[in-house]
Amino acid sequence: MPFQKIEAEKLSQAVQRQIESLILQGILRPGERLPSERDLSDSLGVSRPSLREAISALQGSGLLTSRPGAGIYVANVLGSAFSPALVRLIARHDRAAADYLDFRKDIEGLAAERAARHASDADLAVIAATLAQMETARDPQTESALDVQFHMAIVEASHNIIALHMMRSMYDLLREGVFYNRARIFDHAETRASLLDQHRAINAALQDRDGARARAAIIVHLDFVAARLADQARTDANADIARLRLRHLAE
Repeated sequence: MPFQKIEAEKLSQAVQRQIESLILQGILRPGERLPSERDLSDSLGVSRPSLREAISALQGSGLLTSRPGAGIYVANVLGSAFSPALVRLIARHDRAAADYLDFRKDIEGLAAERAARHASDADLAVIAATLAQMETARDPQTESALDVQFHMAIVEASHNIIALHMMRSMYDLLREGVFYNRARIFDHAETRASLLDQHRAINAALQDRDGARARAAIIVHLDFVAARLADQARTDANADIARLRLRHLAE
């Protein structure tokens, strides 16, 4: 007979599965601190010994980490696809930025189509709220950070777990300036206005649940970023040449 006896699940295993699920779905994020033992046991409705057993198992599997005197945190499980040596190699090659944007067009275009179909009303509200914050941002650094948040909210709204974790890893490298200096792009009034209009178009398509339009708007946006980066590279190269000429004349 193919049947097996059903065994009652230990409370600690149920706690472990719930925390694993929250990490997998991207609700608990890398570096996020868990509530205190008392608060967490109350929230879960389990005893502290059961909670400690679950936490210990999650630490053993590398999903949680303890910081002495600070508490329990979600481990930094992202970025494993990019070794430090690979990150340094990518940062030294200009082509990486172009390839990165091409990759984002493929992944984010699909994510936007999926989000138009699968996003909850709460997902769409998060996207709209992030755009509203971008519109009132007063400095390039803040707006740059909100830009990442906006795009990540779209990937999260697609409800594809693999895309979510892969793109979080990619965006972490972007925040660190591995591919290009994003704040410089937002530092020009005309460019900023164009970028905001592009984000509004993406948001409008998503709010209308028009997947094809959302994907097309993502592509227009990332093509614009690629063009601005190319302009920036030419400007920097020309400035280098001008400095060389000036130094040569001075000598």
